[in-house]
Amino acid sequence: MTEPLLVDRTDAVVTLTLNRPNAMNALDVALKEALRDALAELETDRSCRAVVLAGAGGSFSAGQDLREHVSTLENSANDPLGTVRAHYNPIAARLANLPKPVVAAVRGMAAGAGASLAFLADIRIGGPTTSFLMAFAKVGLAADTGASWTLPRLVGHAKAVELLMLAEPVRAEEACRLGLLNRLTDDDEQVLPAAQELAARLAAGPTVAYGAIKRQLSIADAGTLADALAAEAQAQSICGATADHRAATLAFVAKQKPVFEGR
Repeated sequence: MTEPLLVDRTDAVVTLTLNRPNAMNALDVALKEALRDALAELETDRSCRAVVLAGAGGSFSAGQDLREHVSTLENSANDPLGTVRAHYNPIAARLANLPKPVVAAVRGMAAGAGASLAFLADIRIGGPTTSFLMAFAKVGLAADTGASWTLPRLVGHAKAVELLMLAEPVRAEEACRLGLLNRLTDDDEQVLPAAQELAARLAAGPTVAYGAIKRQLSIADAGTLADALAAEAQAQSICGATADHRAATLAFVAKQKPVFEGR
C-alpha cells in the first residue's frame, strides 16, 4: 500500500510530501492523520531544524477529498464536518506553532484546505503553474484549516473577503504580488529544490530564535504594543540563554562566521 505521506530526512531538514498524486493530493482521512501525527512528532524532534511541505506530482493539494466527503455526508448526519476538529484544526495549530521554520513548496494547484496548509508555512515558494483557489464557498462552506486567520494577515481583510467569497483562482505572479508566495522560480521543477535549499539554510541557523520570532509575530498580530513588548522580553530572555547566542556573539567580536547548533 502506498504511504499517503512521505517523510524524507536530509541532515536537519525534514520534507513532508503529500503523496496522493493521482488525486491531486486531496486530503483524505489517512493523509490528514499521517500529517497531523508527523507534525506532532517533529515538534519535539531536536534533530529536525526545518520542515519542507510539498505535494507529489504536479499539484500541491486540491484540498478535502470530496469523493470521501460524499460518503461522510451520507453517514454522519450529526457532524459531517467533524474532520475540522479532528484533523484540520490540530494540523493548523501544529504547523503555525511549530518551533522551527516551515517552507512550503507550492507546485501547481493549492485549493481549499490545501491552500490553507500552504498559508500556514513561514515561507512559500512557487513556480509558473502555481495557483491558489479558496474553493470553500463553491461547495457551500466557510474557510477552515486556519485560512480565516492567515489570509487577512497575508493580504489584508478586504482582499481576504474577496478571495473567500468569489473563490476565483490566483495565478503565480499575482500570488507573489499579494504575498501569498514569497518567491517564484522560473521553472516548476525548481520549486522543491529551491524550497529544500532555503530550508537547509534555515536549518543551519538559530533554531530557538526562529521559534521565538514565530511566537512574537503571532502575539503581535492580535495584541497590543504592551503584549508585543512583553513577548519580546520573554523571547530575549530565552534566546539570550542559548549556546547559539553566546557562540554567535563571540564569533562576531572575533570577526568569524558563527556556527549555530540549534540550542
